[in-house]
Amino acid sequence: MPFLDENFLLESDAARQLYQEYAAPQPIFDYHCHLPPRDLARNRQFENLFEIWLEGDHYKWRAMRYNGEPERFCTGDATPYEKFVAWARTVPHTLRNPLYHWTHLELQRYFGIYEPLNEHTAANIWERANAVLQDGLDAHAILAKFNVRLIGTTDDPADTLEFHEQIAGSTLATRVVPTFRPDASLRVHLPVAWNAWIERLAEITGNSIDTLPALLRAIEQRMDDFGDLGCRASDHGLDHCYAEPCTESQAAAIFDAVHAGHAANTQDHLRFASFLMHFLGAQYAHRQWTMQLHLGALRNPNTRAFKLHGPDTGFDGMGATPQLHALATFLDNLEREGGLPRTIVYNSNPVENYAFATLIGSFSACNIPGKVQFGSGWWFLDQKEGMEWQMNALSNASLLSRFVGMVTDSRSFMSYPRHEYFRRTLCNLLGRDIESGLLPNDIHLAGSMVSDICYANAERYFQIPALNTVPVAQ
Repeated sequence: MPFLDENFLLESDAARQLYQEYAAPQPIFDYHCHLPPRDLARNRQFENLFEIWLEGDHYKWRAMRYNGEPERFCTGDATPYEKFVAWARTVPHTLRNPLYHWTHLELQRYFGIYEPLNEHTAANIWERANAVLQDGLDAHAILAKFNVRLIGTTDDPADTLEFHEQIAGSTLATRVVPTFRPDASLRVHLPVAWNAWIERLAEITGNSIDTLPALLRAIEQRMDDFGDLGCRASDHGLDHCYAEPCTESQAAAIFDAVHAGHAANTQDHLRFASFLMHFLGAQYAHRQWTMQLHLGALRNPNTRAFKLHGPDTGFDGMGATPQLHALATFLDNLEREGGLPRTIVYNSNPVENYAFATLIGSFSACNIPGKVQFGSGWWFLDQKEGMEWQMNALSNASLLSRFVGMVTDSRSFMSYPRHEYFRRTLCNLLGRDIESGLLPNDIHLAGSMVSDICYANAERYFQIPALNTVPVAQ
């Protein structure tokens, strides 16, 4: 079978029909990503392939380091072209890593380049891709090319939102909305950084924040501001869920101590984070927002690298912390008070896939299909095998038909073919079952589910205001 042809990942006639007729025509609803709002507001024109493809891409840096490339070609002072050539040297060594698929899928879909990337083809590919970029393939053109209907960026409550305001007043066809990411508010074990964040939040709200009630009011004020710009979701990147008992007076005492410069100990950190997460969850439910919980990453295990390069530079790993008891307690505490919002939980360790997939069914709501979701394969599971594991667990323990589908979870404008990758994987999974008699040979039945998972479920679930209606599946 040819590599990366039109039947890539589609191993049966049923899979091919599902993909071509039901998956490929769907728009993209990218409800969680890390694209910079500045680039969207200013319609960034990328100067070269390095800027759009390698700048800040820790997936590629990780592979390059493992291949023995010096750090100057990742985060160092090498020229953009030198860094690109170093990546090209690495690509042939990524066989069986999803980076090999993504790299060549992106070269095809963005630039019409079908040659394999390596050190020998690097110069020619660099020139051809740069020519396409300079011929009008700017940020907005990319969104139009891939039919991106919505983007949910990731934004700190202390961000100004000025670029979202510019986007809202522009003619950009793609709806761009902020996503509330208040992780900084939980880090009372790091008093210098936490107090600096409190000062930023106070400045943006125009009010002093010297007590816990003042902090809670500021958070609500920023939720109002985010909501005015279309925000209907939050996101949290947590090592584990926080569910320790903590009264408001205890949380206030911890606030006062940290505000005075004293680091919270481990137990007080857990208590304060638990109090604040419960407050946030109740607020999300009140506002009918969706709460996203990205759980279980092992952050910065290489402390030397962290000191040299900082966070999110390719040194994180997959955590092994048991998630379910704390997560179940957190969800139950909100549910008992009638304040459990729509929730998507993302698992970073496949060992717990079935546990996650069964837990979501314990918090169903009769009037909200799929109220608590088991999110798509995340981070190191964002590849064919990881996607299949997640969808198999979801199918067996819950309802795949109500799944809200794929997200890029990326900082790169080059990541939109990942939706195609996911859709092909989904269609191949279902096509295989049809061909083997595990599902009826009813393409429309399976195809309707494919269309929903690729787009319509997410649009209905998130309820973003003024978004176009769901297209009717063919």
